Amino acid sequence: MRKGVKIGIIISIILVLILVLFFVFKVQNIVLKKVYPKKYSEYVYKYSEEYEVDPLLIFAIIKAESNFNPNVVSSSKAIGLMQLMDATAEELARKLDITFEKESSLYDPELNIKLGTKYFSDLLKEYKQNTLLALTSYNAGKGNVKRWIEQGVIKEDGSDIENIPYKETNNYVRKIVRDYKIYKELYK
Repeated sequence: MRKGVKIGIIISIILVLILVLFFVFKVQNIVLKKVYPKKYSEYVYKYSEEYEVDPLLIFAIIKAESNFNPNVVSSSKAIGLMQLMDATAEELARKLDITFEKESSLYDPELNIKLGTKYFSDLLKEYKQNTLLALTSYNAGKGNVKRWIEQGVIKEDGSDIENIPYKETNNYVRKIVRDYKIYKELYK
């Protein structure tokens, strides 16, 4: 076989492999975007900008909290996309001067995302932009996080999330951190 033919075959094989890899990654991206969607993006982007929170982090929170189902109610009676408790929602609505008639309002995706994003933004401010502590507090409550820090169970910088004593909260924070990384990689 001539040298020119061999080089042509090798180049053809390389091109075919590149095309195959391209399509595999393209299909993988399509599948991952179905698993990690950006549903309700008009509200997420609007309120993320208003309350200065990374929208991809809000998508990760919504995925963990409700998997984008606005009708979810937890065993602790948290409601909607961002799983808000009625009392938390009422307090936030008062701060924002929003009419909040009853907990059924929390099934409304826009209101739920607005209040949930505001709440998370407030937590980020309270914890000096420490995402890990804000996520821990979002799930376990500010009182628990404060107590854990005071007792030395977790550090004030959130660098030891593996020490979060509630297994559910420990898993929750890890899941959102993982999903946030995936969102950033998929939608960069």
